[in-house]
Parts: sequence; C-alpha cells; structure tokens
Amino acid sequence: MDGHGRATAPAAGTVLNALANGRGCAFAIDLETTAEVTLDDSGTFRGEVAEAADADTRLIERCAELAVERWGDDETTGAQVTTESEVPMAAGLKSSSAAANATVVATCDALGVDPDPTDACRVGVQAARDTGVTVTGAFDDASASMLGGVTVTDNTQDELLAREEVDWDVLVWWPDQQAFSADADVDRCKRIAPMADLVAELALDGRYGEAMTVNGFAFCGALGFPTDPMLEALPDVDGVSLSGTGPSYVAVGDRDTLESLADTWNERDGETWLTTTRPNGCQTT
Repeated sequence: MDGHGRATAPAAGTVLNALANGRGCAFAIDLETTAEVTLDDSGTFRGEVAEAADADTRLIERCAELAVERWGDDETTGAQVTTESEVPMAAGLKSSSAAANATVVATCDALGVDPDPTDACRVGVQAARDTGVTVTGAFDDASASMLGGVTVTDNTQDELLAREEVDWDVLVWWPDQQAFSADADVDRCKRIAPMADLVAELALDGRYGEAMTVNGFAFCGALGFPTDPMLEALPDVDGVSLSGTGPSYVAVGDRDTLESLADTWNERDGETWLTTTRPNGCQTT
C-alpha cells in the first residue's frame, strides 16, 4: 500500500427511472469520471472537484470515509479526494454515481485492497443516501457504472436483478441546464408506477429500446420535460428517453441514424455527444 489510488468510472443512461416503483435500469456509456485519493492520518476527508471549485464535495468525502471504515486500518483516518469528469453535473447522466464509484475504488486502490465490485457499489450508494444526493439510492445507475453493460435492479433492496453486456451506439443531448435528482417530485413520479411496471417487464425481457422509450414519455410527463426531442428521434432509433430526472436525453440505434439525429438535436441549444456503451465499468488506472 502506497496510500495513493486512482480509478475511473463511466457515466450511464436511463432505461427505467426507479423513482416510480423502486426498480431501475441503466446502461454504462463512454464518458468518464476520474478520482484520485491520497490517504493520510489527518482525521478529515477533503474533496475537490477539478472543474468546479465551488461544487459540493460531501459525496466523494463520504465515499472515501466509508471505504476506509470498511476496508482500512486504524492508521488511516483521513484522505484528500480529487475528481475530474467529462460528465456534466446534474444532467441526468449519473455523474454522482460515477464520482462515487471512482472514489470508492480509488480509495480501495490506495488501501491496497480489491473489493467485490457490487460491495464497492453499495458503499457508494450508501454515501449518496447519507449525503442526500439521491432519493432512491440510485443502485441502478451505480451498478451500471460500476459493472458496465446494462443492469436491472431493485433499488429498495440494492439487489441486482439482471446484467447484460451490450454494444450500442449512443447519442446524448444535454440542454445546458441542471436538474438535481434530490429535487424531483417523487409523488408525481409514483403516479406513473403502472407504466414503470411495464417498463421493468420489458427490460427484464431484454426489450431495452422499447422500455426506455415508454419510460421517456412517462417521465417527461411526470417531471415536466418536453417530449419534442423524443419525437424527433422516432421512429428511426431503437430507443430514446429522458435520462434520469433530466434534463439530458439519450437515444440508441445504428450509427447512421444517430448521426442524422445529431444534426437535428444540434439545432437545439446545448451539446450533443455521439458515443457508445461501455462493457466494462469502474477500474483502477
């Protein structure tokens, strides 16, 4: 153990938002967050977000603290954590889950331990709950980021129901605004639980494109986001949805179709990324 660790974790897109019925489904995408952790005996855990000096750092600090409590020793009582990310914050692209996963795994790397990935994922989820950055615990988002591929979960039990490696092209449109998951209107989301039940059935049947499209229309209605970006993608894409609690949208399909859709979405204010899914999740670097 040299007391220093580094790890990267991918962002993720939504198939099923877990706010309605506690079950969620997400897939890893090739946008990364990196965490570097240096352990010490200071008695404090300090965080820094490289691209946002005034960002709330409680999540990454708590992740390092919980990881040290779980896998560390009495000599390690503090750490400096720094994250750097390609993923915009509060955009629905699971920036918090990616930061949490990268921090937990980087802390373990600094401690010289190699934890079970699902256990490490649950530590980050607990940190997210402890610091109030998520309503559901976001085990769906966190598991997709930690494990790669697409995952289906029961967030009420932090249980992995299914995982599959997928090879999709992905288009993301981010309208350059923020929507924090903790601020989402949960009561409105729970009203669409019957639709979420249908989406869960589709996802567990491997019909991810259909699932995410139904999810997108349902949650756009519940959370007050426009469906126009989805309608611009249909019927040519395999699936399209509001990602998380917004404001980003994600579409999957063949690359030519997504390149054409990118031309349309580029006429909107904001940014687009044409990327791919990630079969592998969080890893040390």
